[in-house]
Amino acid sequence: MPYIYGMILPFLTIASSSNRGRGVFTTEKIEKGTIIEIAPVIVLNPEERAHVEKTLLYDYIFEWGTDHQSAAVALGYVSIYNHIADPNCAYQMDFEEQTITITTIKDILIGEELLINYMNPEGASDKSVWFDTF
Repeated sequence: MPYIYGMILPFLTIASSSNRGRGVFTTEKIEKGTIIEIAPVIVLNPEERAHVEKTLLYDYIFEWGTDHQSAAVALGYVSIYNHIADPNCAYQMDFEEQTITITTIKDILIGEELLINYMNPEGASDKSVWFDTF
């Protein structure tokens, strides 16, 4: 089977998220362990990253690569998932295939927002995020 470079389940939607702008929600129940999105990314080298960090896109990019010097702009819904310390989703970065995969780590109810932890791709973390330090 060929590698899948892009997929979003059809029951995911973008909607208003209280105190967070927009977020990703579900219109169906989702079981723990479900891959809900595989998003291709556009990789920025360190020089390009430095330019993007001076723009609004700074809040939407992911550190990329084993040395964390590059950045990635995720396509699909990935850049819209909001942060929480104890999320219901995790994400996996595939540097070789240049994708980010979102997987549920808890059962999700209809209408629930899908959340990730920006500081820990695997789930919960008590590390501070940059926007909580201001």
